[in-house]
Amino acid sequence: MGLIDWLFDAQLHIGDQTILWREVVGNVFGLLSALGGMRRKVWAWPVGILGNALLLTVFLGSAFGTPNPVNLLGQAGRQIMFIVVSVYGWWRWSRRPETPGAVVEPQWASWPVRALLVAGMIGGTLVLTPIFRALGSYEPVWSDAWIFVGSLLATYGMAKGWVEFWLLWVAVDVVGVPLLFHSGYYASGVMYGFYGAFTLIGFFVWKRRNASILRPTVETVGA
Repeated sequence: MGLIDWLFDAQLHIGDQTILWREVVGNVFGLLSALGGMRRKVWAWPVGILGNALLLTVFLGSAFGTPNPVNLLGQAGRQIMFIVVSVYGWWRWSRRPETPGAVVEPQWASWPVRALLVAGMIGGTLVLTPIFRALGSYEPVWSDAWIFVGSLLATYGMAKGWVEFWLLWVAVDVVGVPLLFHSGYYASGVMYGFYGAFTLIGFFVWKRRNASILRPTVETVGA
């Protein structure tokens, strides 16, 4: 219990700013999960779930009596969503015991699926914005809704093995960085900025992997 108590209460003071260590640790778990996802490792899912559980307590600031009383309902809600979708992803990536470790091969989504992803991103943001505002989420509420919807679609896309899921994360990070800094979640803001660069790397890694899978097939057909 001592470690749990420390993790829940420990704070980092930088000037007049207070940062919770569990915000830092939760984001580190998120980064490790992203690294595992780039390498197509099953352990990425449970590691991500641990980070989500920590960050859920961070983004419900007033509910947990943290130094930052700001509630980001989209950020908090997406941690719950992450856990649910991650259980699905964990199960899906673990379905091939004959290929332990990396068990998903990157593939491009079809154009109809891409259209649905774009429509879901925009439509979901429009639907959730007034709901989050009524519940008292931090302004600008549309950005909180955008992050929630984008995170849902990106996590589902990762579970399906779509290369495009990395680009969805880029769209989330572009909006998430200024929102988090504006609302006082500096550790998460810094990590989101790092994620933005990392997700671009992940996109090209998966894109290259997909091309290497298709190349033998193309050469065989050409022969």
